[in-house]
Amino acid sequence: MEVADAVPEFADAFPFDEFNRMQREAVPALVESNANVVAAAPTGSGKTALAELAICRALAAGGTAVFVAPLRALTNEKESEWERFEDLGYSVYVVTGERDLNPRRAERADVLVMTPEKADSATRKHDSPRYSFIADVDLVVIDEVHLLDSERRGSVLEVVVSRLRRLCDPRIVALSATMPNVRDVADWLDAPPEATFQFDESYRPVDLHADVVTYSHGENSFADKYRRLYRALDKAEPHLREDGQALVFCASRQDAKQAAKKARDELAERDIPMGARGDYDFHNDAKELENSTLRKSVLDGVAFHHAGLNKGDKDRVEQWFKDGKIELLFSTSTLAWGVNLPARCVVIRDTKYHDPLEGEVDMSPLDVLQMLGRAGRPGYDDVGYGWVVTDRSDADTYRTLLREGKEIESQLAADLVEHLNAEVAMGTVHGVEDAIDWLETTFYYHRAKSEPDEYGFDGIRDRVRETLDDLRERGFVEADGGVLAPTTLGVLCSTFYLRLDTASAFHALATQDGDFREDDVLQAVAAAREFDSVNARHGEKDAVRKVLGNRGDDLEPGQQKVLAILVGSMRGSVPPELRSDAWVIRQNALRLLAAAGAFMDRYDRPRGENLAERLAARVDTGVPADAVGLTAIDGIASGRAHKLADADVETPAAVIDAGASGLVDAGLSESLADRVLDQAEGLPAVTFDWGDFPDRVAMGENEACEVTVRNAGGGGRAHVRVTATPDDGDPVEMTTTTGYLDDPLTVPVGVFGANAESLTYTVEVTFPDYPLRPDSDSRTVRVT
Repeated sequence: MEVADAVPEFADAFPFDEFNRMQREAVPALVESNANVVAAAPTGSGKTALAELAICRALAAGGTAVFVAPLRALTNEKESEWERFEDLGYSVYVVTGERDLNPRRAERADVLVMTPEKADSATRKHDSPRYSFIADVDLVVIDEVHLLDSERRGSVLEVVVSRLRRLCDPRIVALSATMPNVRDVADWLDAPPEATFQFDESYRPVDLHADVVTYSHGENSFADKYRRLYRALDKAEPHLREDGQALVFCASRQDAKQAAKKARDELAERDIPMGARGDYDFHNDAKELENSTLRKSVLDGVAFHHAGLNKGDKDRVEQWFKDGKIELLFSTSTLAWGVNLPARCVVIRDTKYHDPLEGEVDMSPLDVLQMLGRAGRPGYDDVGYGWVVTDRSDADTYRTLLREGKEIESQLAADLVEHLNAEVAMGTVHGVEDAIDWLETTFYYHRAKSEPDEYGFDGIRDRVRETLDDLRERGFVEADGGVLAPTTLGVLCSTFYLRLDTASAFHALATQDGDFREDDVLQAVAAAREFDSVNARHGEKDAVRKVLGNRGDDLEPGQQKVLAILVGSMRGSVPPELRSDAWVIRQNALRLLAAAGAFMDRYDRPRGENLAERLAARVDTGVPADAVGLTAIDGIASGRAHKLADADVETPAAVIDAGASGLVDAGLSESLADRVLDQAEGLPAVTFDWGDFPDRVAMGENEACEVTVRNAGGGGRAHVRVTATPDDGDPVEMTTTTGYLDDPLTVPVGVFGANAESLTYTVEVTFPDYPLRPDSDSRTVRVT
């Protein structure tokens, strides 16, 4: 079947002219009907084309499509890959983080690309103008729907699909690797038999021979990696000698890089003829690689690939592997889920990996099957070879997996309380009956009906009632005449995607007496439930102690590690021992700091909100405390902020004083200097007018005075606080007011003759929405 015959107006959107057998059988259901579709097919058989066919039908009808990609690393790849739709006049937009979201682009997009987590966050906020686009979509394509079985992410995908079906009832097209219980998924999604496809291994473009190879586990994990590497090379060697290619999957980016370096030496020892050092053009192209390790290894036919490489390096590695210039490629699992780079031989070197948030975990069975599915190059190989390298004690587990596959189970039960809270917060659940109605839309309910004993189907109603009671007892929901409604705590918990314990801790922080210290906020974040599984490995404990000193003594070791990474990030220097986990922990911490700031805002603690904003800016950029205000200027991130701070330009006011020429002297280009100056002038700039404020007052006397606060810059929400501090005591808060400081604001200050030698009056202005240090001014009055 020609593409042009099936979707004539979209023929240019496909990178081929003719559908294969699997695609051909699915075309009628995708193009000639509006039915929901579930298609399970072997990895590498061309499922992406099914997604694209469904998108074509939606676009032809003037609709909007959402593509839910399993990994964030793949969303940008889809945006690049689907420039073909852009060429036809349709817009493709990747929905990323909160701060980067462009609501206008999202609303106007024809194809939206999201991860399950981003889709969950967006649907929770669908009634806000910023995310209203998500409630008006016509098609949802779920790529790799077997992600439902993932312990960490499966429940998120499940509730997203159920929520979207209630919000706007879009057409659902769910794609999957081969799974035994595809009918369960089809029943859940109401896909009719004629639109449910279970393409077996006969549809694989190349037959697969998959097996297990064992190694003897030792005491040293570092040495174990090399034992597994040698086993992997043993399996790859015969194919490499026959000019075949091998793909070896490793647990982490660093592992892939180190394995490639070690493999070069080992291949030379084994005298395996590889590489293209005589290829002059290839030699010159290799010089353009940014990664120096990669630059050295590709000429020997060995490379590595992971999401941390820049796009240019990744694109070259992928192309050179397709061209056969790279014969042995080490990669992380991202490559298995994304780019279709098959090899004659695939070896999974690592079945366990270190997760910064979970510690050492077993690789998901889904990942294992997905990786092995890359074995065999269509058009080149008659058979592909896949191997799992594992400890003898785990060998039978993997043999069973390879023989029987993996049924897809629901993981919703483990996170039911958080997801039920979200439904109450959105107003879709008002009691037990509503909760049951909601639950009946989930895969969990359908799977429980299919396996009632395993899932405890008869006890589901009791479980829902107990979960709602728990939410009420903990203050996340309240009951009025038997009708449940969300509390402020419940709404914040849902909006910011928090664990319940974390939300409770942030509530306690925001409502505590007295002022906030930096460590109050940082330790609340480090102790969050989201970091529960972080553990401090033996080699990291000294580094943690060196960063923290006596800070965080009451925290658990894993929490101390998180705190050390936050403190090190704020100083611009995370110890090398902690860097491998730092990025993931820092990104999660920034989300939690934003949530902590929102709690401060909701519970009227503007000074705490400002502190959270400043801490987030410092964790993100490593800018010193005195210079953190620079990050409020668009275009000033870590590097430029440090450059300006080194030139003693540490605040937006100092930027204005320096002028364009001073900023150029500090190292900015002329065009950037003008933009930065313009941005700085748009930020608040406070001055204080004390009028006829006295310098002395008689004992026992009182005088009513006023101080005027003026703002010479851009407006903003401001909190003004007046305190009086006796020379022998602590500050006493006299007045506070919050509002937009667009016009001059006059605040009353009562000068009184207290029993002290002098009193210092301080007026402080805090801008909660900006990472600006509070502005303050003081006057001291002698008591006579």
